[in-house]
Amino acid sequence: MKIKYVELMKVNKFFSFVFIYFFLNSVALPFGLTYTTVLAPLFYVWILIKRKREVVLPFLAILFPFIFIHINFVGVDIKSYAISFVNFLLVYISCQAVYTFLLECSNPEKIFRQILVLNFIFCLAAIPFYFTSYYDILWVDQDIGGNVGHFRRLKLLTYEPSYYAFLFAPLFFYFLLQYCFRLNKIPGKWLLPMLFVPYILSFSIGVIVSMLIAGILVWISYFNILTQKRRIANALVFTGSGFILMMVTGLLYFRQNPVFRRIKNILSGEDSSGNGRIKDAFILADKLIHQKSEWWGVGIGQIKIMGETTIRNYYMYYTDKVVAIPNAVAETLTIFGWVGVSLRLGIEIFFFFLTRVWTNYYRLLLFIFVFIYQFTGSFITNLAEYLVWIFAFSHTFHEFDIKQEKE
Repeated sequence: MKIKYVELMKVNKFFSFVFIYFFLNSVALPFGLTYTTVLAPLFYVWILIKRKREVVLPFLAILFPFIFIHINFVGVDIKSYAISFVNFLLVYISCQAVYTFLLECSNPEKIFRQILVLNFIFCLAAIPFYFTSYYDILWVDQDIGGNVGHFRRLKLLTYEPSYYAFLFAPLFFYFLLQYCFRLNKIPGKWLLPMLFVPYILSFSIGVIVSMLIAGILVWISYFNILTQKRRIANALVFTGSGFILMMVTGLLYFRQNPVFRRIKNILSGEDSSGNGRIKDAFILADKLIHQKSEWWGVGIGQIKIMGETTIRNYYMYYTDKVVAIPNAVAETLTIFGWVGVSLRLGIEIFFFFLTRVWTNYYRLLLFIFVFIYQFTGSFITNLAEYLVWIFAFSHTFHEFDIKQEKE
């Protein structure tokens, strides 16, 4: 493998924080709490020093109408509301830290490359665990439902496979574009396995489909430019031919393998994971806001209280399973009502035009991907999702500018 290992493994001052974020952020912590939120007060001081501007007050100003109405008119459990609000604020500060990182880091590509290599090593190291009784350290044995039954999916040290797959998406798009535009410093014979093996092992259909749609839409939008590139054209031909061959072979000889059975379950509406993240999430959101306020929602931190009855009765489970709505848009609707979800989507569209996302392949891929995925998964305090939005709206990654490619 012809990589300059000495150069690759020189530690950037930001590397330790990126390593924690990607590999260790939720290890040994309760669901929803991360080390980046714990470190947020330090990040806040760093932001003030580097950017010399206050970043919290605008956030509080936007949330103030919701806080006022929730406490005075909707009615909330104050203790739960306060704790969840602090966590929400810390996540926001962590987002500002990510944006500051992009402003301060002169070479993010090198850190991305280091994380990519380490992730591939950890994926390979996780495979032997699949066959042992200690598999649950790095894998999830999930009952997908229908005729698939239990199936093990890679999560490494994150919450779950879909979260891990989503976490990896910015790296996947970044290095895939490098490969397509012949900018890659890692040889293709190593780079492509590094990109695709994590998705094969995590088997997150929602993330994969969202990424495919994003890729197809970007390709259609810039068809003339992209199809002129031989590597992209070859990749499309070989990928399309290989996909058709794989599907035909699978349908003829391996129809009962987990991949085809899960796709069949999704199309027939029998996939429990897909149903929970899409259909069920919005049904539960509608049930909860009708108990409080359709326009302003139920308030921060109230889902786990109200869900003790509504969500558990809906799924008919009475264990210690976490009560949540695993869909970012549905959760926003539940917490902030129709006003909040309209504000969320309005901000996304506003920044799309303000930052001219369509002028950069990488940022456009990320925007389309995360815009779609927010309707199929994630959660409202998910730093990984906000990082993708920040990358999409940042004026960085100029190597993928479309104007530069045209010239």
